[in-house]
Amino acid sequence: MTPSAPATTAPGAASLRRPAGVRLAWLLAGVVALLLATVASLAFGTRPVTIEEVLAALAGDTSSIGTAAVASRVPRTLLALLVGAALALSGTALQAVTRNPLADPGILGLSTGASLAVVTGIAFFGLSDPVATVVVAVLGSAAAGVFVYAIGSLGPGGASPLKLALAGAATTAALGSLVSAVLLPRVEVMTTFRFWQIGGVGGATWDRILLVAPALALGALVVLATARGMNSLALGDDVAAGLGERVARTRLVAAAGAFVLCGAATAIAGPIGFVGLVVPHLCRLLVGTDHRWLLPATAIVGAGLLVAADVVGRLVARPEEVEVGIITALIGAPVFIALARRRKVREL
Repeated sequence: MTPSAPATTAPGAASLRRPAGVRLAWLLAGVVALLLATVASLAFGTRPVTIEEVLAALAGDTSSIGTAAVASRVPRTLLALLVGAALALSGTALQAVTRNPLADPGILGLSTGASLAVVTGIAFFGLSDPVATVVVAVLGSAAAGVFVYAIGSLGPGGASPLKLALAGAATTAALGSLVSAVLLPRVEVMTTFRFWQIGGVGGATWDRILLVAPALALGALVVLATARGMNSLALGDDVAAGLGERVARTRLVAAAGAFVLCGAATAIAGPIGFVGLVVPHLCRLLVGTDHRWLLPATAIVGAGLLVAADVVGRLVARPEEVEVGIITALIGAPVFIALARRRKVREL
């Protein structure tokens, strides 16, 4: 697929048209599922609590052990919501910008680029300031994304989906090796980031959430603002330019939003895979390919998926926990295979 070729993700694809009522119904269903997952996240953990204790804790009562447990789970739940929505939006934007159904922050190397930037900053420059950590992660994510796209664009045919996927896989492997090379001789750094590299939300605090929330909000606004432009890009560069779309600017702005979302999410929760890959495909089957509907849907479903995965991770090995990055990989791989086998996905 060349950059100017019509994409198979055109918003007018007949097989994926959805009436507004159907789209709205799916969005509402997603919100309900998200609320249920949120309640489950507050209620289940090392110590299960009742719904009454959940409501009491949300009202500010922390006088009992149960309500205190719920209060301690609130920042963790909120962080999972934010990171899940951010990764899903980032994946959707990357798939639109590259017109590659395999695009994902993990597959294209963005998460590993952010990880390498943070680990390098800590190991060699004593990076400790939280704001600087987020900035470094975003820059690392952007650098990796630009590098993968440049490599995938070489040769005839331009940035085809296969070339981008292969370039991303190779870059991820190379950057992952560099991360290991930086960490192995430095036991103190490796100990600090051993669980962070797996990806998790267990260390959530209000200070960390308030730190990263502005970056996530900025990235989300940028991506949502380019929804109409993403619809044009899906038609191919030539058609989009003929419709008056500034193709280069739209692609650059949308990619920048995706880099910010991925970098900030990785900085606070570590590299979490499959959310940005699976969720956009699932949401296209539900609400169609119009990004004005698709982006909000992916944010809702991505947030719900990560919260649910975190709940599962707390329950399967109780009283210990399984990091959410492991759960998303276990859930995401078979789900994506199942989606890929469906005929409708081949038309995306």
